[in-house]
Amino acid sequence: QVQLVESGGGLVQPGGSLRLSCVVSGRIFSIADMGWFRQAPDKQRELIAKITTKSSTHYADSVLGRFTISRDNAMNTVYLKMNNLKPDDTALYYCNKLSSDLTPLWSWGQGTQVTVSS
Repeated sequence: QVQLVESGGGLVQPGGSLRLSCVVSGRIFSIADMGWFRQAPDKQRELIAKITTKSSTHYADSVLGRFTISRDNAMNTVYLKMNNLKPDDTALYYCNKLSSDLTPLWSWGQGTQVTVSS
């Protein structure tokens, strides 16, 4: 049974930074393409960053140049470094394994809340 535990969220002012972590247990993490998703109030969950097993990265236009996804296979952890945060980044953030068509494959974790406000 896979378990995803996201952490690192919080309240931050516009222009600030946060680093999110997602620890994966119960599966072989190193062979999984991983993604970070977010869901803002009254909006659908969206994929914002992807990292492949070879550490190639891809980003949604909304976060390109501000967010960086990375992974540590030895720690079964994927990270999301977020810089220059904006109020529109306010959302609940989740990680998940990605299929080849970017579909999330595992049960969702509890997510971590990011709130950007002055």
